[in-house]
Amino acid sequence: MGIYITAMASISPLGTSMDEVWKNYKSDAHFLQKKNIGGYNNWVACLPKELKKEIKELKNSDSKYKKLDDTVLFAIYTSRKVLVQAGWTSKDNFGVNFGSSRGATALFEKYHIEFLEKDKVSTLSSPTTTLGNISSWVAHDLQTAGPEISHSITCSTALHSLLNGVAWIKSGMADKFLVGGSEAPLTPFTIAQMKALKIYARDTKNDYPCRAYDLDKDQNTMVLGEGAAVVALESGSPKNRLAEIIGVGYATEMLEHNISISSDAVCFQRSMKMALGNINPDEVDVIVMHAPGTIKGDKSEIEAIKKVFCNKTPALTTNKWKIGHSFGASGMFSIELAIAMLHYQEFIKVPFVAYGEALKSIKKVLINAVGFGGNAVSVLLQK
Repeated sequence: MGIYITAMASISPLGTSMDEVWKNYKSDAHFLQKKNIGGYNNWVACLPKELKKEIKELKNSDSKYKKLDDTVLFAIYTSRKVLVQAGWTSKDNFGVNFGSSRGATALFEKYHIEFLEKDKVSTLSSPTTTLGNISSWVAHDLQTAGPEISHSITCSTALHSLLNGVAWIKSGMADKFLVGGSEAPLTPFTIAQMKALKIYARDTKNDYPCRAYDLDKDQNTMVLGEGAAVVALESGSPKNRLAEIIGVGYATEMLEHNISISSDAVCFQRSMKMALGNINPDEVDVIVMHAPGTIKGDKSEIEAIKKVFCNKTPALTTNKWKIGHSFGASGMFSIELAIAMLHYQEFIKVPFVAYGEALKSIKKVLINAVGFGGNAVSVLLQK
């Protein structure tokens, strides 16, 4: 039984429509900007102003939505769009699985400040800051009676959502699932946490503040971005399929400390091998890497790829140099890039990385994601 991606919607610094997103991918320009957050100027990747206005209109469209965090609003916005593309209605009783690494961090910080100042918090402080908040509000908004799941598995969250959707469909407990990730991490406390880990991009005069997949960089260059992305999964042989999921893999490696990953990313080696199954590694044309822009993170993933694809390394790319790292949503943005390359039959390069001869065709693309805790996921898509 085949499982297909039949629709996709996203909001990111690149825009909302596939045509707009692809046009921006074709440009060598990045979408990072300096913004004052918490009294400090930091590199971040923000949604375009027009998109922000639409999210605000959604927030004001229903009195119940006025107290919701951006993570929930982003998820509702993208889910409405993907439902139209997929041609589903509430009668389909599809499942919903949205994940987020940080969840409602902006609201949580707001309520905590309120608590410190007043020694009490608003009535809705608890229900509006739980991770379950995201999928439950999406299911409410779309009026589906199917299962609703929310979770956080750090930066591999969105791809774990896809794993869940595939598992439910394969089990026969559902035949349709919306899966995705949503993240709104551009808050003072969240950025301060990344700076404390010494992985955030510093003030630089470099043309590309985030040097994801640059193996010669001498400092960490991770930059945070915001947005959400969701895909519709269906079994059978739907006519509107965008890509077929022909392999999924996952793995967790033993940790030396809270954010460690082995020098050759054992977790990625295992997840990629599982996703490949019996498929010859030489058949994979492109890998969309996790590549967060950190020295160790980028190098360890490359070493893992070399060990798995020893005969022929596929063409490698990443999008974090362009749109930043959106934590739990990032894996789904990589899925979006993979689908676009399969559709347009064109490889998107990282502008500051040297490449060999151009690809003649793109038939299979592997997507990687990993988060704190060594939770790796790999997904293999086919045109």
